Amino acid sequence: MQYQVKEQGRFKFIEEGEGEPLVLLHGLFGALSNFRDLVEHFRKQYKVVVPLLPLFDLDILHTTVGGLAKYVHKFLETRDYTGVHLLGNSLGGHVALVHTLKHPERIKSLILTGSSGLFENGMGDTYPKRGDYEYIRKKTEITFYDPAMATKELVDEVFEITRNRLKVIKIIALAKSAIRNNLGEELKNIRQPTLLVWGNNDTITPPFVAREFHRLIPGSELHFIDRCGHAPMMERPEEFNVILENFLKKLATTATVA
Repeated sequence: MQYQVKEQGRFKFIEEGEGEPLVLLHGLFGALSNFRDLVEHFRKQYKVVVPLLPLFDLDILHTTVGGLAKYVHKFLETRDYTGVHLLGNSLGGHVALVHTLKHPERIKSLILTGSSGLFENGMGDTYPKRGDYEYIRKKTEITFYDPAMATKELVDEVFEITRNRLKVIKIIALAKSAIRNNLGEELKNIRQPTLLVWGNNDTITPPFVAREFHRLIPGSELHFIDRCGHAPMMERPEEFNVILENFLKKLATTATVA
């Protein structure tokens, strides 16, 4: 399904449905398509919002995890979203964590899946020469447990990004920023109910990373999905949606009782 991309000032985003805002943050090579099943499922009960993160539009000084977190903060302020359920995949999870630590007041709950912020395997020690399609295909495949998930369309999208020299520089800048910005003991300061959903076969942020997040974030809830890699909402959307729906229902019930 195609969604209308809305614009407000410098912000581009989709917004579907009504209810409490469920804001979704994509990763380094992410796009709206990453969240298609999630948007379709939750738009019936929530206002599902996907801001297009300016991965390649910020100046190089602000092409960092912190720069993206500031962008998200301004976006939530501009749209005046409150009681936000903030969900991030991969780099998007890292951005969600930094934002929540700095500006917790609008965030009702936090959902992380394959998040960076503690440890991640990146593109490798060296970056490919532009034009190396086979390298990009293999790197895209390892995002998933099932390599067939790396469709030609998806590989082509990533390949087009890596053909642009300036975009490659910014990808490297963001990847290095994510490695430097290790949140470690800061995570104990998160007070929002937090859901961790991880692929049991994630090779980019392996399962031990999820367990460490679980240990460090007070009262967090951890779920693993079998036969699943770095993007559970894409590879196992039905299981992912059930876990998320149960978590959100539990929050609503707790709030009603309170």
